[in-house]
Amino acid sequence: MQSVVGDMSPPQGCGEALRLAREQAGLSLQEVSQRLKMPAKVLQSLEAGQWDQSGGAVFVRGQLRSYGRLLKVDVEPFLQQADAVVAAPAELVSHTHTPRLQHAFESFKRRAVYVVLTLVIVTPVWMALRPASGPAPEAATASLDDVPDASRAGNEGQADASRPVTRPQAAPYVASMAPSPRATASWLSLSFRGDSWVEVNAPDGRKVEHALLRAGDERRYAPGEVGRVKLGDATAVEVQHAGSTVDLAPYQRANVARFTVSSEGSLAPVVD
Repeated sequence: MQSVVGDMSPPQGCGEALRLAREQAGLSLQEVSQRLKMPAKVLQSLEAGQWDQSGGAVFVRGQLRSYGRLLKVDVEPFLQQADAVVAAPAELVSHTHTPRLQHAFESFKRRAVYVVLTLVIVTPVWMALRPASGPAPEAATASLDDVPDASRAGNEGQADASRPVTRPQAAPYVASMAPSPRATASWLSLSFRGDSWVEVNAPDGRKVEHALLRAGDERRYAPGEVGRVKLGDATAVEVQHAGSTVDLAPYQRANVARFTVSSEGSLAPVVD
């Protein structure tokens, strides 16, 4: 039973003629494959008459003509002989090619639909679970040093006992750690015009301030809080003591100023 490719049937002697011509030319299948840029398996199928393994009829004709030109073998009579053996026309299968741009657009469209569906499902859930927004009511703050006068409140209560009084509900007091204005009165202050290293110790030797302070910084201390002060760059610091500017020259050596603060509040140079 003969194999059929399209409307062609391999004639007797075509493959044999090609094989003999190749052997007489001293060529191997690999050498012919390299010259024709054709797989050696296809060449072997052509020589064996297995055209059904070499592709469609159009490809087989082209392969035979190329093989014949290389070996100087006229294959046209063999092709005419094959055309005389007519078989049922091969069924053409249409392969639709999708352009790359269209494929990318369809992929984007699918992703967009997925995103829209996700938003439609997730948004109502997020809106339902989101806490109610709005500014929280501000609570009134009061310093711990400001205490309502109990006696005045008692007198007002006795004066108004004869008639009912409707008082608005006051906002609750919230304790504040901020010092009252009386506590912020500075006794010793350091104002920095430039960068300077500062060491401030309490009378008991405890560290109050050990740091590099920058231009524009300011430090204030209450009576009894400071026992000893060391300024790394005295020219960059202005010292105020009891409301007066302190001349640092008596306490300065090179560019470093050192002074102590007595329990009475007087300043004295540090004696090494």
